[in-house]
Amino acid sequence: MTKPIDWDAATNEAVGILREYIRIDTSNPPGNEERAVAFLGGILASEGIRYETAAPAPGRSNLIAHIGPGTGGICLLNHTDVVPVERQFWGIDPFGGDVRDGYIWGRGALDMKAMGVIELMTVILLKRQEVRLKRAVTFLAVADEEAGSEFGAAWLERNRPDWLDAELVINEGAYGVADLAGGTTPVFSFAPGEKVPLWLRLVTRGRPGHGSVPHGDNCAERLVKALDRIRNWQQEARVTPVMRAHFEALAAAGLGPGGSEAAILASAAGNPAARARLANTISLTTISTGVKVNVIPAEASATLDCRLLPDADADEFMAALGAVIDDERVEVEVLNRYQGASSPLDSEFTRTVAEVCAEMVEGARLAPELTPGFTDSRIYRVRGTPAYGFVPCLLPMEDLATIHGHNERISIENIRLGLQVMYEVVRRLCSA
Repeated sequence: MTKPIDWDAATNEAVGILREYIRIDTSNPPGNEERAVAFLGGILASEGIRYETAAPAPGRSNLIAHIGPGTGGICLLNHTDVVPVERQFWGIDPFGGDVRDGYIWGRGALDMKAMGVIELMTVILLKRQEVRLKRAVTFLAVADEEAGSEFGAAWLERNRPDWLDAELVINEGAYGVADLAGGTTPVFSFAPGEKVPLWLRLVTRGRPGHGSVPHGDNCAERLVKALDRIRNWQQEARVTPVMRAHFEALAAAGLGPGGSEAAILASAAGNPAARARLANTISLTTISTGVKVNVIPAEASATLDCRLLPDADADEFMAALGAVIDDERVEVEVLNRYQGASSPLDSEFTRTVAEVCAEMVEGARLAPELTPGFTDSRIYRVRGTPAYGFVPCLLPMEDLATIHGHNERISIENIRLGLQVMYEVVRRLCSA
């Protein structure tokens, strides 16, 4: 009979791996994910788990490993790159992997090196425990997710599509929350879908000249007028099926409004995070124009990060945007355009997650979620493979706010919880 897992020892092992992993600076750009792949590959090799790598460019690398029969099966997906830091705003070394006050600190602690370590340890523990598997468990660590996946999952889809073969994908995209809506009911979340990115660049040109002589053909002024019209363009909010199920689950836990769509929309009106999940959004992210304070520029441009609801029509959105700008001299260029797709709300995976979470954490609830950002799950969903965001931790809202921000951190307690939940979910889905 297999000995029970020593979860104290497993947690300590995971914490040690995460600390070393955070110290590998994979800020993207430039990424340098090959360093992370070498680190992860060394751990897998020490456990007798074979792996393969694929490097689409110097310094950029992806890794895949399988245990169990064949390949594919349940894919534990994670990305190895992290967003850059502004060191001057951090209270500690963002790449130090420090442990303080029961937390591991550093860039990637939440997004998403801790999840990668939890998935890695799940594979390792399944092998150590000699669990008989009826389907393969795949560990897939990819590059470049933070910059659009061109050297990661998107590259693999074009060049190594066999790497993406899977029955089910578990990835980032939804975190559990310990204090949602100021309450004390622990709520685990899973995301069967996400907003669809549409990145645009506005460009307008005009007659350059001396700043002392305004002439009425200033491209920067024209761009400002267009941006102001866009800023005042109200996006209609509506409750999609995923978000209806989300609010119904919260209402059942006493954490939100139930009933009508009007009540849901009213409750989200003052909550930017909630409203972002109920409407198309537009964020002005960059503006570029001019070379000198006394020179009227010849060109002005701006970028817009648009995120559409999964069932929104991008062509209709673009047509409406053009009507709002109402200026033929403002060109709209598409920088990135993705497709949207969703996975089933009810599945073997979601039922297993609900069972495990309820067993592991007293009073825990499970709520579906729509990820407002994008993840590599989008590539699988368009291929027809069910993919879910599910980070099995219960984070305080204060900690969640550090994702892509300063002083990013995760508690050791959540590493332990994440390990236990992920291991048991995968074991139940895959054991013979």
